[in-house]
Amino acid sequence: MKLRPLADRVVLKQKEAEEKTKSGIYLASTAQEKPEMYEVVEVGPGGMIDGNEVVMTVKPGETVLVGKYSGTKVKVDEVELTIVKQGDILAVVE
Repeated sequence: MKLRPLADRVVLKQKEAEEKTKSGIYLASTAQEKPEMYEVVEVGPGGMIDGNEVVMTVKPGETVLVGKYSGTKVKVDEVELTIVKQGDILAVVE
């Protein structure tokens, strides 16, 4: 199954949590803090949203930073994805 976001929505996949600290200590999976960095999987077409023209500025493959509680979590083919509005993306990581 494939998700095709509508309007100004963006489908994101969360980056993997760090398994090891900077000092070399391995963390148990329950102790790993999930990062707020995501990979852009799909991007909606943009268009007119509430009377304003929305141009999509993120592209698939980019790494972005979003707020901790942003978006809607969905599971597609055993992969957990998050759907957010483009306005919920805080920054593009370069």
